[in-house]
Amino acid sequence: MARSNFEILGVDEGATPAQVREAFRRLALEHHSDRGGEDERFKIIKQAYEDLKRGKKYPAGAQAGTPEGTGLRPGETEADAQRRNAELARQISARMEEAQEWLDGLEREGSPGTRVFGSGTGELEIERNPAGTVILKGGYMAGPLSCPGQIHVRGSVTSPSWSPERSVLRAGGDFRMASPVSNRYRVDNGARILSETGSIVAGNVSGRRLRVPDPDGRVGVYTVRELLTELVAPAGKVIVENASGAVLLEADTVILLNAEDGVRVRGRHVMVYGGSVTHDVRFELKRGGTIRFYEEASVQGISDDALIVPEDSEPVRLYEVKTKRISDVTGGPKSDGTMVGGGFVITYEMLSGLGGKKRGLFGRFRK
Repeated sequence: MARSNFEILGVDEGATPAQVREAFRRLALEHHSDRGGEDERFKIIKQAYEDLKRGKKYPAGAQAGTPEGTGLRPGETEADAQRRNAELARQISARMEEAQEWLDGLEREGSPGTRVFGSGTGELEIERNPAGTVILKGGYMAGPLSCPGQIHVRGSVTSPSWSPERSVLRAGGDFRMASPVSNRYRVDNGARILSETGSIVAGNVSGRRLRVPDPDGRVGVYTVRELLTELVAPAGKVIVENASGAVLLEADTVILLNAEDGVRVRGRHVMVYGGSVTHDVRFELKRGGTIRFYEEASVQGISDDALIVPEDSEPVRLYEVKTKRISDVTGGPKSDGTMVGGGFVITYEMLSGLGGKKRGLFGRFRK
């Protein structure tokens, strides 16, 4: 549960010294006491920056080595670390219960307010502005929180691995991360974000699959526990950068760059702008929907075995679509342009019957 110095500054571990320095300057301007910030928060940020300049990845008392990245303390086993992290998650979740009560009170009164919940690793500043938007300043780590309006986040959202205290953020309106790509914000590790009537804008999204001992206690037997990260906006859009691992993206419109390692995308309209889609990715297309691939090189980068699954129809391998020329579909002049790449609109009707026994639009091409 403890954050690395990279996470404190809001940058990826592969960040360059210039990116680390820029992140520190941005946070220093926001949190320095001369600008109305909290002195203790600024000290944590400054120490993280100084540590990274010396090549130190974790703050004092937190080193790498465990699945949570918090490290083993002297004389501590991995099971001990997991129990410690679970207890920390429980404490943070309890603070979020207090935060929910405080927000509910402000909502009833129609009042703005700002308050810091927790301390140290679990510190989070929460603001409700006069328009009713809830602003989270800092990383969100455990427990549920909801509001009837919008939620804006200035930090990453994660969820604890070894605790049932899952992070769940529910917004009545939009959920937005502040410049998630440039700030390197992410949603990961089994967190769930729901926008009931609006859209979701986030950065990189990832889930995890943990190899854990057999729940029945059989020695030497392991099972896999999935930490599914979910972003759901039934009436709006989900817009993310890269999605990887155990991830579900569900919305009326889903827009993303790349999808790798078991991602499920479910929507009426899907747009993929990058050129990487692995074999175990599923695009579940709602009736009457469309899917587009924009990267010209995606014919090579998208796996033949990735699936498009039209609602009420059999799954279609991407190979079936990648090998069809646009002219074969439109009836226009012969060309070498394929349906995958260049933003060509692949409609639900084009896919209908392609994956099953019925002869759809592409029936004449089936062997």
